[in-house]
Amino acid sequence: MTHRRQFLQGLAGIGLGAALPWGQALAADPNRILVVVELTGANDGFNTLVPYADDAYYRLRPKLGIRANKLRKIDDSHGFNPGMAGFERLFKDGQMAVVHGCGYDNPSYSHFTSAAYWHTGVPNGGEPYGWLGRLADAIDPQLTPNFLVNIDERQSLAVRAAKHVPVVFDDPERFGRKGLFQSRPLIDKPIEGQRVLNTSHQFLEDVAQSARQASEQVRAAWHNYKTPVDYGILPMDLPKVASLIQAKLPTRIYHTAYRHNAFDTHVHQAEQHQRLLTYVSDGVSGFMQDMKRIGRDKDVTVIVYSEFGRRAAENTSLGTDHGTANHVYLIGQPVKGGHYGQEPSLTNLNAEGNVLHTTDFRRVYATVMAQWMGANSQALLNGKFDTLPVFA
Repeated sequence: MTHRRQFLQGLAGIGLGAALPWGQALAADPNRILVVVELTGANDGFNTLVPYADDAYYRLRPKLGIRANKLRKIDDSHGFNPGMAGFERLFKDGQMAVVHGCGYDNPSYSHFTSAAYWHTGVPNGGEPYGWLGRLADAIDPQLTPNFLVNIDERQSLAVRAAKHVPVVFDDPERFGRKGLFQSRPLIDKPIEGQRVLNTSHQFLEDVAQSARQASEQVRAAWHNYKTPVDYGILPMDLPKVASLIQAKLPTRIYHTAYRHNAFDTHVHQAEQHQRLLTYVSDGVSGFMQDMKRIGRDKDVTVIVYSEFGRRAAENTSLGTDHGTANHVYLIGQPVKGGHYGQEPSLTNLNAEGNVLHTTDFRRVYATVMAQWMGANSQALLNGKFDTLPVFA
C-alpha cells in the first residue's frame, strides 16, 4: 500500500477535479478483461519467432541462429523457439495474433526511456499518465474500486491514472497497509463518528476504505484459489491474476511483468533465452487453460510485449545487443489468430544495424482500446492509429 500512498501524494498536486483531456467513456462490454504482460529487458524477437526461411537471418546469426529442424514450425517461414510448446499450441489453435515490426520513430536504446514510451503510449514525449491508466479513467468514470490492478514490486507507469488509484501488490498473502503495531487500529478500521473536515479529507477516507477492502479481497481470492492447471516454473504472477478473475473482482485491466530486466541477453544468450521463453510460454498457456476452466476464456485477451527488440546480428559474446522493432502477441479465444503487419527486412538495416519498424506499436493499443475495451482510441492516444482486424 506504500505505492498507493505515494501515488495519492502525486494526485494532490495535480487537482483531482480536472477534466479529462481524452474525452468521455464509450459503451463497453463489462465482462471483457485485458491482461498485459511485459517482458522486461527487451526480448529477442528474432530467436522467439524465428524467420527460418530467410537466409539473411542465418547470415546475421551464424552461431545464435536456431536451425529450422529444431524449431516449432507454425508455417512455411516461421517457427517458435524450441522451448515454446505453449505458444505453438496457442497459435495453431487460432488463439494468437502475431503483430510484426512493432516500434516507433526515433527509437531509444535505453531500457528506461523506451519502457516509458511503451508504458505511456507516447514515444518521445513526456506524458505523465500510463496508457492503461488513461484507458481506465475513460471507460470507468464512476471509479469502480479495484478496476485497475498492477501485480509487481512497485507501480508501473503504465497504470498511473489521473483519477483511478490502481491496486498494486506483489505477495497477496502479505498485501495490506504497512504501519507500526500501535497504529494498526487506525489503519485497519475506520474511525466511527469521525467528522469529515473537507472534500480532500473525505477523498482520503474513501481511498483508505477502498484500500482496506482491496487488501481483504485480494487475500481472500488468493486463499480460495486452487487450480489443477500447470503454469510451469515461473508463471509471471498470472495465477494471481486468475485468482482475482475467479473471485469475480470488478477488475477489467491487469498489468504484470517478467521482472528484473531478465531478457537483457547480451552474453551467452542461447540457453538462457530458451529457458526464459519456456517460462513465458508455459505461464501464458497455463493461464489461458485456467480461464477456460473457470469459464472466462471468452472474456480475456492477453498482450505480451517488450520495450524493444534486439539487434539483428549476434555480438562477439554470443548474445545480442539493444535493438528496435519487435513482435507483440495478442492472445485469447476472442482473437483471430495469424500474422499481422509487415515483417521488417533483415537486409535493409539502419546505421546501428537494427531493423526498421513497420508497425507503430500504438496501432496495437488502438486496436485493444477500441475493438476490445470500447474506448475512443483516437482521443486516448492523441492521434488516429489504424486498428488491426484482430477481433471478430
